[in-house]
Amino acid sequence: MNETISKLRRLEIRIFLRVALLFVVLLATAYAIVKREYYYLIILVPVIIFLFINLVRSQIKVQGEIGRFVEAVKYRDFSRHFDLKRSPVELSQLRGGFNQLNTAIRDISRDKETSYQYLQKILEMVDTGILSYDTESGDVFWMNDSLKKMLHLPYLKSIKSLKQRDETLYDEIWQLKPAQEKIITIDINNLASKILLSATAFQTGEKKFKLIAFQNINEALDETESKAWKKLLSVMTHEIMNSVAPISSLADTLKKRLEGKSAASENKESVMADLATGIETIRKRSEGLLKFAEIYRSLNKIKEPVLKKVLIRDLFEHLYQLMAPTLENKHIKMDIVLKDPGITVEADPNLIEQVLINLIINARDALKDVATDPQIILSAVANEAGKVEIKVSDNGCGITDEVLENIFVPFFSTKKSGSGIGLSLSKEIMKLHGGFINVYSVVGRGTAITLHFA
Repeated sequence: MNETISKLRRLEIRIFLRVALLFVVLLATAYAIVKREYYYLIILVPVIIFLFINLVRSQIKVQGEIGRFVEAVKYRDFSRHFDLKRSPVELSQLRGGFNQLNTAIRDISRDKETSYQYLQKILEMVDTGILSYDTESGDVFWMNDSLKKMLHLPYLKSIKSLKQRDETLYDEIWQLKPAQEKIITIDINNLASKILLSATAFQTGEKKFKLIAFQNINEALDETESKAWKKLLSVMTHEIMNSVAPISSLADTLKKRLEGKSAASENKESVMADLATGIETIRKRSEGLLKFAEIYRSLNKIKEPVLKKVLIRDLFEHLYQLMAPTLENKHIKMDIVLKDPGITVEADPNLIEQVLINLIINARDALKDVATDPQIILSAVANEAGKVEIKVSDNGCGITDEVLENIFVPFFSTKKSGSGIGLSLSKEIMKLHGGFINVYSVVGRGTAITLHFA
């Protein structure tokens, strides 16, 4: 650093002395001309010419050095080295700067080339096909070996030439927008394969490029489909058992009443009324279960539930008839709180009944370790806006914050035998009704789940 400063100072002094000497000689020449002492011009004029030519030559040398450096930059020839040992003083500093710039640019270029080669090798190793092309001209900038094998293309100069081989694929690629994904089907080794196309865009200078990733998702789809079928079977079993268990319990209760109908203390008409009520409850729940299975089987075809005006009181009575025997066996008390018996809601009764059964079953499971007065409360109100809210609350173990964040995630369950679909399915059913579900829980104190209808 000190050496560089010293050279700069020496260069400044030389330039200053040269200009000062030229100025003094020009001043002396002017003085000689004014005094008419022309004989002095014989000496002064050659000195002026010499100093002027020397100054011009110095600048020409500097411009020449700059020109050679610019030429090296233009042709990316950074291997040039400017000699410092034999360079004039006025050029040594300039040449030193050029050499440093050349070295820095050469190092940057080498690092960029290394990074490019490294990235290229990585992209060649991945199974995902990569294609990059100019969005205006369609010229292919780069494609990896995986894509060449996938499309059976050893070379692709322009994306437009793909149109002659596979017009459909060309249209899909050309129309795919940045940040967009699309699944298409192409032929790979005489097999129809699902390919996930993903696009992104980038710009280098004035040129714009689109980068397309081709990912074969056949195996992933097959594995997902297999898991989905297993989950579906588990879900159907879970939902059917949720309805069959209380039906079985109610049927057992009715059987015991029927067997004991001849007892003196029994009133025949009362027994027959209980039997009729129980059988009607079983019939309605069975119909609801069959409809649920039917809807679940063709869930992708369901757009809207079959809505009708439902009296909340009737809905609660059916649920009580269905669930009371099961809850009594567990020594769980279920209370119904309905301040306005005339509350109605526009809903599909079978689907909403299925939701409430799921919530009551969950509340029952949450009460299994509660020894003192385990209780479930089923209530309904119309809020200030006139919207109906149905609540199922319990004084069970409650739900931790960690679990609470995931309870609506499909197939998430804290139960060993649970399918993890009950609450997620309930959420979807409420969405079909234009409503939503809200959960409030305190660990050790209980949980309240509210159905909000539109």
